[in-house]
Amino acid sequence: MRTENDLETTLLGPVLSDRTCGDCTICCTILTVDTPDFKKSAGTPCAHLTGHGCGIHAVRPHICRTWFCAWRRVAGIAEEARPDRSGILVSLDFVREPRNCFEGVSIMVRLLPGSEAIENGMAGAILDSICDQLVPVWFTDGSKKMLMHPDSSVASLVLSGDTAPAHLSAEVSAWRERYAAFTTKA
Repeated sequence: MRTENDLETTLLGPVLSDRTCGDCTICCTILTVDTPDFKKSAGTPCAHLTGHGCGIHAVRPHICRTWFCAWRRVAGIAEEARPDRSGILVSLDFVREPRNCFEGVSIMVRLLPGSEAIENGMAGAILDSICDQLVPVWFTDGSKKMLMHPDSSVASLVLSGDTAPAHLSAEVSAWRERYAAFTTKA
């Protein structure tokens, strides 16, 4: 788990001292947790979650002490984008058996059930604040997952190995260099 925490700090930044979870417990329900000391299915409230937050906060599992959503780490994400207020949870996502180089380690933007974040513009604002690095960004509404960054033309060229047109050449080259080990054709 230490490796993932270090990777989270590298890709998202350190935990911001001026942001706290407060009453937000979205991660306690939405996320899958599969660690040696704690397991929980996605969409299932943690067994320790009470009407007042974590019932075992003082002795909560290691993963709960060390994991923080992107809102707690990325200063560019607006203050009002806290997951319980915005209807969106943003975090690093680790896929054990990725289908392509953009799935292994990426930023996942999860639209929460009942959220109006698309209609009120919060989803767009959050995406604008995180789609600025060579880190893939996915968006899911719970029924399907869409790659948002890089855009589809760049992603297709990275995956295919085809020659990029001049206006995309630098961007495609940067993504290929970053993900070369995962995109080599057989």
